[in-house]
Amino acid sequence: MAARVLGVTTLVRDLGLWRPDGGRGARPTYVALAEGIRMLIHDGRIPLGAALPSERDLASALELSRTTVTSCYAMLREEGYLLSRQGARGVVALPSSTTPVGVGLPAPKVAPDLPLVDLTYAALPAPEEVHGAYSAALEQLPSYLPTHGMDPLGIPLLRETIAARYTERGLPTDPTQILVTLGAQHALRLLFTMLTAPGERVLIEHPTYPNAIQAIRDVGARPVPLPLRPEREGWDLDGIRSAARQTAARLAYLVPDFQNPTGLCLGVEGRAELASIARDTRMTMVIDESMVDLGLDMTPPPPVASFARGPEVITVGSMSKSFWGGLRVGWIRANRTVIDRLLGSRASMDLGTPVMDQLAAADLLADPDGPLERRRELIRGRRSALLDALSEQLPDWRVAPGPGGLSLWVKLPGPMSSALAATAPNFGVTLAAGPRFGIEGAFERFIRLPYAQSEADLRLAISGIAAAYQVVAPRTPAAATAPPLVV
Repeated sequence: MAARVLGVTTLVRDLGLWRPDGGRGARPTYVALAEGIRMLIHDGRIPLGAALPSERDLASALELSRTTVTSCYAMLREEGYLLSRQGARGVVALPSSTTPVGVGLPAPKVAPDLPLVDLTYAALPAPEEVHGAYSAALEQLPSYLPTHGMDPLGIPLLRETIAARYTERGLPTDPTQILVTLGAQHALRLLFTMLTAPGERVLIEHPTYPNAIQAIRDVGARPVPLPLRPEREGWDLDGIRSAARQTAARLAYLVPDFQNPTGLCLGVEGRAELASIARDTRMTMVIDESMVDLGLDMTPPPPVASFARGPEVITVGSMSKSFWGGLRVGWIRANRTVIDRLLGSRASMDLGTPVMDQLAAADLLADPDGPLERRRELIRGRRSALLDALSEQLPDWRVAPGPGGLSLWVKLPGPMSSALAATAPNFGVTLAAGPRFGIEGAFERFIRLPYAQSEADLRLAISGIAAAYQVVAPRTPAAATAPPLVV
């Protein structure tokens, strides 16, 4: 199949003000254009494996001579950012020799008793209600002990509770449309195994949840990136429709509710358009709602599935982000035919979710509003503390907080994310580098900073990151001229 072609309108829009000094700079125009495209590749906005627009189309859109664009593309080929194939368009790549800034620096010596703040995870400790939920579950457990205790669909009480919550949110749901899983990750594995085949393409947001990327690869499928644009409300719906048609993908995995790692939330019109895209292209969309309860600045719109007319949208939910990661309970909401198929395939993987955990989940979901609002208020304070610490200690880092979720997606002054993650443990912090949230080495200019930890730990972490940054930053000239922090 031919490479997906990046739309010329999309490329021109993302290049923005790329011309040096309004077109009067010392650098040749083709060099400035190549640098702009190269930056978009490193930022993950131009998907690796995609084909750039034709020289003629780009020259016309930018009002340049075709010779200028030809020279730009030639420069990208020489640097390894554009791979040519006989009889086909060149496709975007990262040079095999590209080394992130700071790699190879000697590790600084630090005190052996330095406290370590772990920023590799975005998950909260359990609220006090979890203890009460397990106590209530223990009281209900005797009525289940005379049974064999294995129900691959999930106990009726929990399925009824989950279905009622969907109905309250504007998506009428029957308990027979719910299958309880061992968390969201288990739900994704069940769905990807059933809905894809080795070699098939799956559309994903870029960046996205790393474990979802791995789950797609584990079943032999190929993730196809759809760049998110935080400064433009995130989702390029025209790009999603175009990618669905060009790749003939049968499946997409999307997180429109306080997306991990950006915290973005898709609006009502965008959700209706997603359902329309799935319907028109005959593609199934798996919508991950794991973060749906963590709206810090807004209430999430109705579920994407509420705009569907058939089985084209499947929804995944979880208790782990809303309540506690140790409560391994998730679910799939789909039409009954899909649930029946999942039930048949699940038997080869496991025989159901533990009854105690299901009872605890049902207790928490029966009246969740109070606990969840207290949860959100806690997270708001931690997010503010993290933003304040970044503004004070790393003012040349750029961040545009999303309206919810558990993390900030921070743009660095240069491509140094892996180097920073490698250096930070020497200053008491562990980090997840930006490339973990993409494919083919993208996002070296980004890093995810969760705010799930205490305010004191977050301030301590930023102090350590700032010290690590001083080791890495001198290797990138961009650090001195980066725009200020944007909140």
